[in-house]
Amino acid sequence: MKTSKFLMSAVIAGTLFLASCSPKDADIQAAVQAKEAAGIAVSVAKGAVTLTGEVADDAAKAKAEEIAKAEKGVKSVVNNLTVKPAAAPVVISEDPLLTKNVADATKDFPTVKASVKDGVVTLTGEIKKASLITLMQHLSALKPKKIENKLTVK
Repeated sequence: MKTSKFLMSAVIAGTLFLASCSPKDADIQAAVQAKEAAGIAVSVAKGAVTLTGEVADDAAKAKAEEIAKAEKGVKSVVNNLTVKPAAAPVVISEDPLLTKNVADATKDFPTVKASVKDGVVTLTGEIKKASLITLMQHLSALKPKKIENKLTVK
């Protein structure tokens, strides 16, 4: 009887000891977050680490997962990181095409003169305030490098 109580006490004490030795979720989260790159959010529930945020490329995504898996107490890793899309290159229209399209865009504004040089559209003359927005929208859609507005607004 004494032996069984002693064994039962030993089993309970051993279980509590082992349970207290495993890292807490908050400790795991702090350790992983400290090692991860900026912009990566780390959450932990019952030893399962979830990574969220944006990274530059697939290699950074894989590295973040590797870092999380290496931490003591981590049972699994859910990698919800997304790779930032590559920035689209800026397209600037060539002068001959831009000159033709600017002439078409300004034909309804007889008091406006436009010139094109090195992708820059320069506007001179006069325009009514209500028409200015429409003209600028049409010209912006043509993808010039810049629009220099030297118009007099009436």
